[in-house]
Amino acid sequence: MTHSEPISYSLEAALSVAQFRDLLQRSTLGERRPIEDGACLEGMLAHADILATAWQGGQVVGVARSVTDFHYCCYLSDLAVDAACQRQGIGKRLIELTRGRLGPRCKLLLIAAPAAADYYSHLGFEKNARCWQLAGDGPLR
Repeated sequence: MTHSEPISYSLEAALSVAQFRDLLQRSTLGERRPIEDGACLEGMLAHADILATAWQGGQVVGVARSVTDFHYCCYLSDLAVDAACQRQGIGKRLIELTRGRLGPRCKLLLIAAPAAADYYSHLGFEKNARCWQLAGDGPLR
């Protein structure tokens, strides 16, 4: 891949588990995703409501994976851009493509990776301190 090749975007392109895993690792998001669990990654791709991708030279360099009802809220679960391709507006364009599939009142929600915590405010996201998390195997008390 040469960085002089144009970046193309898609809401329709198929993304394999191997491509997804590789991009997660190249973006550092792999540190917080189950990259060793192929069945989980396959389910993450199969059940995403919106999968926006960025490609350069036939290689995926960005992905925005979301689950949504399309009207009230959309959870942007993964926004991953290859570390070698960051600061080119790829993440912003993937968010724009995602929003283009949503109704006009639909809120976009996400949990920022620690290294990206300051990225979203300059795009217009507002920080919300009321997020709560319960692990998949955590007891409900």
